[in-house]
Amino acid sequence: MSRTALLVLADGRFPAGGHAHSGGAEAAVRAGRISGATSLEEFCRGRLHTAGLVSAALAASAALGVDPVALDSAADARTPSPALRGAARRLGRQLMRAARAAWPSDELDRLAREFPKGAHQPVVLGVAARGAGLGAEDAAHCAAYESVSGPATATVRLLSLDPFDATAVLARLAPEVDRVAHQAAEAARRVAADGVDALPAAGAPLLEIGAEAHAAWAVRLFAS
Repeated sequence: MSRTALLVLADGRFPAGGHAHSGGAEAAVRAGRISGATSLEEFCRGRLHTAGLVSAALAASAALGVDPVALDSAADARTPSPALRGAARRLGRQLMRAARAAWPSDELDRLAREFPKGAHQPVVLGVAARGAGLGAEDAAHCAAYESVSGPATATVRLLSLDPFDATAVLARLAPEVDRVAHQAAEAARRVAADGVDALPAAGAPLLEIGAEAHAAWAVRLFAS
């Protein structure tokens, strides 16, 4: 495992397009569910244990070499919102471009040919991690961290929240991110024996509803 490769992949400056997405925070701010650091932490915790866990398990499975086509179908089944499915594929397409430049691999090339319009982002993340020499838990950590860092960063812009307060939220959530990543990697290791149904399917209805409402806005700061 290359710790530097893990840092590169998890770095918010990695050109994977995540800066244009709020992870549902923009809709939550408008709905009044995020109004400051305390409610941001509650939102991120909920997202981590639902969408974050699912994404982390998908990424970990892809890093283990599970068939990405099967994983992409599993991701679709776990994402009821068409808006969120579209956002996940757009992010996957952008991540694919960055990953192929950073860590060229036959597996990434095959995935790009299979999904020319983009596979789900966690699936691409796991294949990219595999190409970078990273393992299942590394990929799970990247996905789990992204599930909370995206909303935290977006809220600084949306609410003019103090960046120190937003960073403190992430620091307090760090032990939970570690636990979710471990849980996701354990689930991924069961896929070889039990198939993709072994992966978690935790739902977050408000994220789904918020994404559909957000997609219909005439003016928005973030793509999702």
